[in-house]
Amino acid sequence: MQRFICLCLAIIFSVFISSTWAVTDPGDQNLNRLMGGLLERDFDKKANSISALAKTGDQRVVRILTSLLDGDLYYRKKDKRIVYATQIDKSYEIEDILTNEKLETIGKRKIKKIGINNALRNQLRTILATLTLFNKDPEQRHSAVENIIKDISPDVEDLLHQALEKETVPNIRANLEIAIALIKMDHHDPEIRITAIKSLKNNLNQEVRNQLGQLLEQDKDETVRMVARETLKSINSQLAIYEFIQTIFFGLGLGSVLVLAAIGLAITYGVMGVINMAHGELIMLGAYTTYVVQQIMPNYIDYSLFVALPLAFIVSAFVGIAIQQGVIRFLQGRPLETLLATFGVSLILQQAVRSIFSPLNRSVSTPSWMSGTFELNAALSLTLNRLYIIAFTLIVLFILLAILKKTSLGLQVRAVTQNRGMAKAMGVKSDWIDAMTFGLGSGIAGIAGVALSQITNVGPNLGQSYIVDSFMVVVFGGVGNLWGTFFGGELLGIINKFLEPHTGAVLAKILILIFIILFIQRRPRGLFPQKGRGAES
Repeated sequence: MQRFICLCLAIIFSVFISSTWAVTDPGDQNLNRLMGGLLERDFDKKANSISALAKTGDQRVVRILTSLLDGDLYYRKKDKRIVYATQIDKSYEIEDILTNEKLETIGKRKIKKIGINNALRNQLRTILATLTLFNKDPEQRHSAVENIIKDISPDVEDLLHQALEKETVPNIRANLEIAIALIKMDHHDPEIRITAIKSLKNNLNQEVRNQLGQLLEQDKDETVRMVARETLKSINSQLAIYEFIQTIFFGLGLGSVLVLAAIGLAITYGVMGVINMAHGELIMLGAYTTYVVQQIMPNYIDYSLFVALPLAFIVSAFVGIAIQQGVIRFLQGRPLETLLATFGVSLILQQAVRSIFSPLNRSVSTPSWMSGTFELNAALSLTLNRLYIIAFTLIVLFILLAILKKTSLGLQVRAVTQNRGMAKAMGVKSDWIDAMTFGLGSGIAGIAGVALSQITNVGPNLGQSYIVDSFMVVVFGGVGNLWGTFFGGELLGIINKFLEPHTGAVLAKILILIFIILFIQRRPRGLFPQKGRGAES
């Protein structure tokens, strides 16, 4: 019994001591005292309290100041106790600012937000950036330096030097050096300003260009202005080069879309000589297949394209074979009637899609692995979706080349393309080849629809936007030649992107059309003409 009583007394004593220690902890007392300054009405006194809090080195200060900046820091009216508050319906759930202990749910009238002005917001952003300079997470440090560069202040120079001594990540070190140089650009000594400017000669950061521009206007030293002018000129020259590279990249992205849309048409038109006006609708079917797949598996968007690609090929190929067997084979050798018939088929397919999915556009989600950009430097970043489309176009091209060069089907397709009559005399079943070729070209159109669904909305008129461009690419590159289609599409995409900034999108397309008409006058068979007796006739 005595042992039990002693044990109870020991527990009570330890609880008393721990609670007393929590109340009298010097660190907590100091934070409470400094936070009291946040309740002052005078914003200058609040600014002094914020600076004092930042200098304590307490890890809890980051959350306190972040909550103050975000408007989540309140005080309870009855006892002036500062708390975190989260709004839930018309009430607030509050928690202790030091221990993060949940206190109670309280009415709106019983607490009040601690107000700040724009000057305090700028002060808080700078302080929070400096406090995270020494964070263990490299992303946090990188973000902190970027925030400091955007709102540079001489007060943080010593901290930046300390961070630079400890930093090991190359890109963060580079940003720290930029921040230090930007601070030194405001130094009273012209030699220090000149040295800082020269250190930024190859830097493409937007803030660097802004600071150099201001220096050119405001600095009274002619030598400093001359160095700043030369540095800015060097930076602008580099920017022009990277802008040129980026325009080519955008052109390759557009060209890859054109190639994907046209490559299936190049096969069917080159082998059969059929002007298929329903080709755009086969692309549309591939895009709608992607939409349907994502509706079936909404929780697996990242994997949906891997399911949609084979399904889109099968759906469009099946419809293409049905069009060839049901319409085109009865109009062999009558191109005008074939054109009109396939145009009618395109209208039927459009109306069928409107009836099933409605006339409204449908949005297809982009997988996370296709989102974002690949940043090479401050002036050049490549969007991942364009990179994947370029790579995908090359994969499709090489697979088609392998089929045409390495398989018996490809051999017979090439035979029919070059001389249909001779191939038929040698026992090649040209009707079967026509059906398989049309199915293959239509399936590729479906795959193109999957790619297009990632860069534009899916709707009944999707195919109409690409049918004319597809024919232009095929004719320009050389009818029936896959390499011609590839280089023709990429070249037209690049030309378009260089023209657009100067002429606008519509006029750029008109100029390209005029260019193709003039080009065809000189080279009627395109960039890479087909070889063979049949092709020449």
